Amino acid sequence: MAVYHPTESRTISRADRLVCGVLRHWLAWLLTPLLIFVTLPFLAPVFMALGWQGLGTAIYTLFIPFCHQLPQRSLFLFGAQPTYTLAEIMQVYPTADPWQLRFFYGTPEMGWKVAWSDRMVSFYFMTPVFGLLYAMLRRWGRSVRPLSVRALLLLLLPLALDGGTHLLSDLMFGISSGGFRDTNAWLAWLTGNAWPGFYAGDHLGTFNWWMRLWTGVLAAWGIAFFTFPRLDRLFAAEVARYCRRQRR
Repeated sequence: MAVYHPTESRTISRADRLVCGVLRHWLAWLLTPLLIFVTLPFLAPVFMALGWQGLGTAIYTLFIPFCHQLPQRSLFLFGAQPTYTLAEIMQVYPTADPWQLRFFYGTPEMGWKVAWSDRMVSFYFMTPVFGLLYAMLRRWGRSVRPLSVRALLLLLLPLALDGGTHLLSDLMFGISSGGFRDTNAWLAWLTGNAWPGFYAGDHLGTFNWWMRLWTGVLAAWGIAFFTFPRLDRLFAAEVARYCRRQRR
């Protein structure tokens, strides 16, 4: 049998308590950095409005790998409107090149864009928010069964269809050439053009805007309630195996 020095024993005991604490509170350890990560893009327009250009630009740059940040598909804060059409943006930033457009952050008059596009706001941001909802349900003693793989795929399908058709339309026609997802003439025909002004564009209240919002929310719900209950079971089993053994 191994014999430990008292100091070494105390160190092992503290380490065991730390490990058990992390295992028991895994959801807080996971959600805290996730919430910080998904909230940072909202600080970019705040810093720009305060005149802290360096900090704001750093956040926009940091999130380039995670989001296209096209301004016509993003929310703007501290300006005249929450969203702008590509034509309105090109009046002050005359380019339709998608790579260049992502570097348009806004103006003092128009406001400053969030470093998430509207789809990423609903998808990235809502995933840890639904994680918080799961934590609350668990705290209230509610048993939450994880979604099945089939349910997850069904909830991801609208996002895949909406995002895939947008990508195809952009590749075929460009972002400023009236592609089939820019005009949505097919939908206007199907509905007899019942809601003029609803079909074309990406700005607030249009069909594309609503689709990006709800497909992102559905996908976030699916990922959260597929993943978090399974992780909960995994960590609960690890607590039972490791922490109870350490207590004995």
